[in-house]
Amino acid sequence: MTYEFKTDSTCQQYFSKSHDMVRKSVREFIKKEVLPFVDDWEEAGEFPREIYKKAGDMGLLGIGFPEAYGGTPGDIFFGVAVNEELMRSGSGGFCAGIGSLNIALPPILNLGSEKLKQKYIPPVLAGDRIAALAITEPGGGSDVAGLKTTAVRDGSDYVINGSKTFITSGYRADQVTCAVRTGEPGAHGISMIVVEKGTPGFSVSNKLKKTGWWASDTAELFFDNCYVPAENLIGEENQGFYAIMINFQKERLALAVMANMTARMALEEAVKYSRQREAFGKKLSGFQATRHKLADMGTLVEASTEFTYRVAAKIGAGVDQIKEVSMAKNFACSVSDKVTYDAVQIFGGYGYIRGYLVERLYRDNRILSIGGGTTEIMKEIISKLM
Repeated sequence: MTYEFKTDSTCQQYFSKSHDMVRKSVREFIKKEVLPFVDDWEEAGEFPREIYKKAGDMGLLGIGFPEAYGGTPGDIFFGVAVNEELMRSGSGGFCAGIGSLNIALPPILNLGSEKLKQKYIPPVLAGDRIAALAITEPGGGSDVAGLKTTAVRDGSDYVINGSKTFITSGYRADQVTCAVRTGEPGAHGISMIVVEKGTPGFSVSNKLKKTGWWASDTAELFFDNCYVPAENLIGEENQGFYAIMINFQKERLALAVMANMTARMALEEAVKYSRQREAFGKKLSGFQATRHKLADMGTLVEASTEFTYRVAAKIGAGVDQIKEVSMAKNFACSVSDKVTYDAVQIFGGYGYIRGYLVERLYRDNRILSIGGGTTEIMKEIISKLM
């Protein structure tokens, strides 16, 4: 498995020495704590809980969060650097699982009461608790505004009924940031609430078996007259859709970064293999068809990465990038689709065999154009904002 990072002039426009220090620290963590074991974790369908604690102890989980809650403040490119290095594990599932807090905690941070922030953010950043975000429902998919899980006020509690599916870290999560319907049909009747593991009426399915992202535990969640304290409501009632939309912008950026890194690693593996593998008396890299394929792959990876970085810079500067981040996600996913496909093609039969990184990258890649809003939803957003 290749493991390298080169800082070129393009990267230096976005990453400073401070970013590189964080990158180096995460890189060492991955090399020591993840790479020797990640193949076993893939087969197990999860990674050990103690990895959260180790990551929390070194401050990895708190990057970008306020110091008041145990985090380490920094600009958006600290998060990009961490995400890129986590992807160097070669496991999109590990990256998604260890990073589920980055979609579960922002609604609490942005809209929650101080009591909720103090209760539910520090333990997660410390690696003592696992947090998940629960929005998607079995019959809803990308139709967030149509969600049907209800939360009805009953005295000092909300009574929740319904279900969620495809929840990353859902099998082991200690706390779930859950989208529920508290009001009228549509986007204006949605709220967010925190549900703790062990709450009566809250249950979790067995781990869902997926095509890719094996190392992340994924589950369905069920709520059957689940009583949750009203103080666990995040922000005001019926304001949850706003929190979800805020979340989506950075989630889509993270998925674009994951797609670019998936493509970059597949390209690196293909270049290395083409220089080693012989066919018809010469290296694969000696064939013009292979060289041109690699040239096209490299061009796409560089273009997509630069586009994603530029969008990240604007988000970091407070510029609305809803349209552009949707474009970046779609473009990065289409690039990763092509590059992982072509990398497997260059490897031939070996690209279809477990144990080769390109095989896992090819499988893991498929979810990226679905999660965080499908390609089709992204196109709807883009077209409406053009």
